[in-house]
Parts: sequence; structure tokens; C-alpha cells
Amino acid sequence: MTATLEHPDTDTSADAATVVVADVPWRTIVWDDPVNLMTYVSYVFRSYFGYPRDEAERLMLQVHHEGRAVVATGNREAMERHAQAMHAYGLQATVSRAEA
Repeated sequence: MTATLEHPDTDTSADAATVVVADVPWRTIVWDDPVNLMTYVSYVFRSYFGYPRDEAERLMLQVHHEGRAVVATGNREAMERHAQAMHAYGLQATVSRAEA
């Protein structure tokens, strides 16, 4: 015999909202600065993220022309690690929540 347990006190709508918020991706943004050469920024993107030369140069040019580029998206902890790594390379980087 199978019994079904019901929990009338449990509010599942709050749990669903929590899951949706937790699933929103985060992003690492690299900002333009007057210090680093474009070739160095491209090198960092290739060596740290493993981007092919064309993608690294596209992102570097986006940083140069638009002032910033999203270089990675994912969970918050990973994006914070990426931002810290960019700081270690001497690049300015921030983490923000991606738009839904």
C-alpha cells in the first residue's frame, strides 16, 4: 500500500522563486583602462580563458571600442574567481548579474 503525505503548511511558491533567483547567471566584465596594451589583453583572454585568437581579439576590441566586454557567464562563484584572476593579470574586472 502506498501512502501520500501532504504538507499543507509548505509554501512551494517561495521555494520556486528562490530557485529562479539562484539560476540567474552572473557575468564577468573586463573594463577598458589606459594602462594595458591591446596585445596584452588579447594574450590574457587566450591564456586564461583559452579563447582562440580570433575570439580573444574580438573581445579585446570590444573592450577597447565599447569600454567593456563580457568575457564569461556562469555561477557567481566562478565569475568571482575569473574577476580575481583578471585583477591578478592587472586588468579591471567586475561581476554582475546577467539580465534575464
